[in-house]
Amino acid sequence: MSVIPTNVRRGLDLAVSRRALLGSLGKGAVGLAAAANGLGRGGSAAAQSRASQPNIILILTDDMRVADLAFMPAVQSLLVEHGATFTNFAASSPGCAPARASILRGQYPHNHGILRGQGDIGGVDLFQSLGNETSTVATWLQDAGYRTALIGKYLNGYGSSDALTYIPPGWSEWAGVTTEGYSRFEINENGTPVRYKSKEKEEHSTDILAALANAFIGETAATGQPFFIHLSPRAPHGPAEPAIRHLEAFPDATLPRTEALNEADVSDKPTWVQLLPELNEAQIAALDGYYRARLQTLLAVDEMVAGIVAELERSGILESTYIVFTSDNGYSLGEHRVAQEKGSPYEEAIMVPLVMRGPGIAPGATIAALTSQVDLAPTFASWAGAAIPDFVDGRPLGPVLSGEAVPADWRQAVLVEQFANNPGRSDKQPAFEALRTERLTFVDYGSGEEEFYDLVADPLQLQNLAATADPALLDALSERATMMKTCAGNTCRAIESEPLPTLPGMPVSATG
Repeated sequence: MSVIPTNVRRGLDLAVSRRALLGSLGKGAVGLAAAANGLGRGGSAAAQSRASQPNIILILTDDMRVADLAFMPAVQSLLVEHGATFTNFAASSPGCAPARASILRGQYPHNHGILRGQGDIGGVDLFQSLGNETSTVATWLQDAGYRTALIGKYLNGYGSSDALTYIPPGWSEWAGVTTEGYSRFEINENGTPVRYKSKEKEEHSTDILAALANAFIGETAATGQPFFIHLSPRAPHGPAEPAIRHLEAFPDATLPRTEALNEADVSDKPTWVQLLPELNEAQIAALDGYYRARLQTLLAVDEMVAGIVAELERSGILESTYIVFTSDNGYSLGEHRVAQEKGSPYEEAIMVPLVMRGPGIAPGATIAALTSQVDLAPTFASWAGAAIPDFVDGRPLGPVLSGEAVPADWRQAVLVEQFANNPGRSDKQPAFEALRTERLTFVDYGSGEEEFYDLVADPLQLQNLAATADPALLDALSERATMMKTCAGNTCRAIESEPLPTLPGMPVSATG
């Protein structure tokens, strides 16, 4: 279990006393609960014959950092202590839409084609036009007999067009957010747009989504049909807006004052970082305030987790349900002078939390094997006994969840991709391919610049070794990155499993 810093324990105490199970909130949640007998389009005729298939719940936060897990007491006590925590889980891309598309399809961005959050190379419209929606983890599991539900955020741009009632294939139940927000938002609830606006009574979006999820669980559990829920709250995406009950939490929390925060010397960093000005005291104070607001906003998600576990237990299906908790990408809060941004190749942005609880997963386990968001869809399919399409780049996580030694043919490096809307802008961060191993990070920019970090000797990524490392080593890593950015399906897995070069100039602590 993660250790919670002393200076935030007083704020944490304000949260743990909250009721675990949220009641039915808002007209949308009430409507779903009231229609518990037959609302869904998914049938249950084959439910009893599929009783051995586990339920699967994916809880996907937005812009959450790995370190944020320590401030979520329910997640710690109900998921971390009862499941496995992954310490080397990477986003396929440090951006919302590309990462979410990877989770739905099990592909790297260069294969599913969603390269940015919006515009000509990103967003929900492109995902649809490319035909990606015809085969996602939702369609695979639905074909395997699952009742499926998306509750929360889908992909960037959903609901921005006139087709607010559009429901993608594969979803038995749909509560897709069309207008994002915390106290003012809109949800397409099975084809009916429902608008929420806090007035006399707060209707916090996380609470509404929690109520919708609990209603779906209770309804589906009664049928015996296995289910899959993609539950995606907005938190802690900015502007962070905590529920009123959490506004006084974590009063003393401040960003960790590491050397990476507002890094003093960035002369070894690529040009786009060198152009970033140092943050002043007022800016750092503002970041501290935003950091607290993000943590406060996550407390409603923490209560969501507690409520879901309570509902699963009440329904008698907790032990036959996998709960997967993660985020779409990380977030930078002043590290290396990158403030309130996603998209960089640094640890704060590319590494995300992943905790799994469920049948056969050892309680309190820690898994260091290199894993990626492209692994989630094939993992869910393997649990469900569903067919995994040949186009999938990732691999099921069963071999590393077993508690035994990591298989010899497991991946040696994971790919992280970032694409640029304006690749010709010299003052903007260029596109990159990054290779992340358990011990090092190599970044190959479209500008020709490189970064190379020994994460054991330099976990804060303060010293870029690209200027002093053996050129032959950097060439070998660049060649591997080039191979990865054009791989597909089984080719990706084969390339990932090849041993990395161990050439003169490789830092001893960075091998392997």
